[in-house]
Amino acid sequence: MNRRSFLSNSFMAAAAATALPAAANAAETQATPSVISLETPPRKRVLRVAHLTDIHVKPDKIAEAGLAKALHSVQSLQLKPDFILNGGDSIMDALERPKAEVQQQWAVYKTIMKADNALPVVHAIGNHDIYGWLSKDGTVKSDPSYGKKWAIDELKLPKRFYSFERAGWKFIVLDSVQLNPAGGYTAYIDLEQFDWLKAELEATATAKHICIVSHVPILSLCAGLFFGKNEPNGDLLTKHNIMHSDAFKLKNLFKNHANIRVCLSGHVHLQDEVQYLGITYYCNGAVSGAWWKGAFQDFPPAYAVLDYYDDGSFERFFVNY
Repeated sequence: MNRRSFLSNSFMAAAAATALPAAANAAETQATPSVISLETPPRKRVLRVAHLTDIHVKPDKIAEAGLAKALHSVQSLQLKPDFILNGGDSIMDALERPKAEVQQQWAVYKTIMKADNALPVVHAIGNHDIYGWLSKDGTVKSDPSYGKKWAIDELKLPKRFYSFERAGWKFIVLDSVQLNPAGGYTAYIDLEQFDWLKAELEATATAKHICIVSHVPILSLCAGLFFGKNEPNGDLLTKHNIMHSDAFKLKNLFKNHANIRVCLSGHVHLQDEVQYLGITYYCNGAVSGAWWKGAFQDFPPAYAVLDYYDDGSFERFFVNY
């Protein structure tokens, strides 16, 4: 067989083979549209949120000017956010500072927020917002403001954990810092809160998309690898107060609820993104950077902006204000 005959016969065979399935499935072919669009349906942005976390303001020119500048930056965005989400650690420290200093810190925070911000604000509690847990003053425990009560009152929270809805999205704000009887604090949600969270998730219609907010990361690469030092033997250590110690328990709860889309956190002043079992975990840095001393581990003072869409998708970008 010469080359021309071979090519001619091969083409005819290929054409016949291609035609066979169409002939055998004529009825099915007729029911199928002749043109199939590969374009995804258009989505609509329904919400924009500015996530400011780890502000750590105090009576100090740099800290005060920094917070004011961050707020001005948020409100100067071409598309202004619908609200500000304060992820916790609003003030420099209430854990071990004397009461008079804590009062001054809260006074500065409220003064700047009133003078330099016109957007609605929702808050989470951070570890440094909690009064007296590390105080060396033995009388602090008898103070009516001891613990989280002071922060709840200052931030006008409905309770230490709560939820609210906006534009087809449900936001669940957790209290991720619990007192450690051995000293300090541990990151997890207590049994009362876990039962509430489970009921909230079960009661949320699947048509609603869920965003979970915690001060301490539930799951974070940076918290596990880059915050703190390695063990003497070289092992990496994730401390119980740096990332949620109940992350495995929460993962098992979350996997039963496909409408959980994204979890937001701060605490470690670092920025990362983890995608795990269909959920995106964003750790969103710090407004204060290295506690108002520049960048922390290469991350300058910043805040995150999140756009939420009607189809459950979302986008994040940072503003190094």
